[in-house]
Amino acid sequence: MKSFETQVRVRYQETDNMGVVYYANYFVWFEIARTEYLRSLGISYSKLEDQGIFMMVAEARCRYKASAKYDDVVTIQSGVSEMNNSSMKFEYKLFVGEKMIAAGDSVHVFTNKSSRPVRVPAEIRNIHEACRAKV
Repeated sequence: MKSFETQVRVRYQETDNMGVVYYANYFVWFEIARTEYLRSLGISYSKLEDQGIFMMVAEARCRYKASAKYDDVVTIQSGVSEMNNSSMKFEYKLFVGEKMIAAGDSVHVFTNKSSRPVRVPAEIRNIHEACRAKV
């Protein structure tokens, strides 16, 4: 799996009254990582949507291993681990320094404007296959 890294700095608003990141924010970071991963491959969500193609979340999970705190820099490794006819599975690993704090995945189904599944666009499939061949 080709991996891409991006970073986020924990903002105060992302923490709870115990000073740790509120659990739901990890899914926001997944989205940031996924968007940046696709952008690094020359694919943008907005261009897909302009073409009438959407990526709906079908599944999302996160396994928490340690806490992130205000002002920590979180490094997110992301990549595509599976591609099917109409869906892709992304995997994420989150680190503060060398310490893994969480891991997760999300499955996205490609749909049209009517929310009906469509095939993964050829452009995305071709880029994914080319990246896999380089690994």
